[in-house]
Amino acid sequence: MTKRTDTLAAGRPAIPARRRRRGNGVLEAALVLPVLLSLSMGMVEFGQFFYMKHTIQAASRDAARTAILSSVTHAQAQAAATSTMNAAGVSDTTKYSVTFVNASGGATIADVGTAAKGTSIKVTVSSTAGQISVRPLGVITANRPIVGITTMIKE
Repeated sequence: MTKRTDTLAAGRPAIPARRRRRGNGVLEAALVLPVLLSLSMGMVEFGQFFYMKHTIQAASRDAARTAILSSVTHAQAQAAATSTMNAAGVSDTTKYSVTFVNASGGATIADVGTAAKGTSIKVTVSSTAGQISVRPLGVITANRPIVGITTMIKE
């Protein structure tokens, strides 16, 4: 029994099929890995953005719910928003702003404790994505505003 060896036209032995496909796995990984990493980091970035959007909206709602009470001070209403932001891991109060405005007239309310019963109090909590959000790819721009607005009537 003789063993047959395939040869190429130049007289060199042919490379077995198994040996020719050796680097395909590395090549495929090199092509697919950047795409998968980009998708993963994009999901992290957008997930964090929407989490912070929800947190800012919750902070404005909590501040408004506190501000409409008849026996509350301005500091207590401000502390309600700060408490919500702290619970989400944003403890630096310079990274966001909280404003109280008379929704009917548009005037800023300096002290919600002195606002008359029936006054519409609009609470706005605002920041930017660059200040409070994780941006591994920079898909969401750093100056993208994140705003939460809640309006309630003073009791």
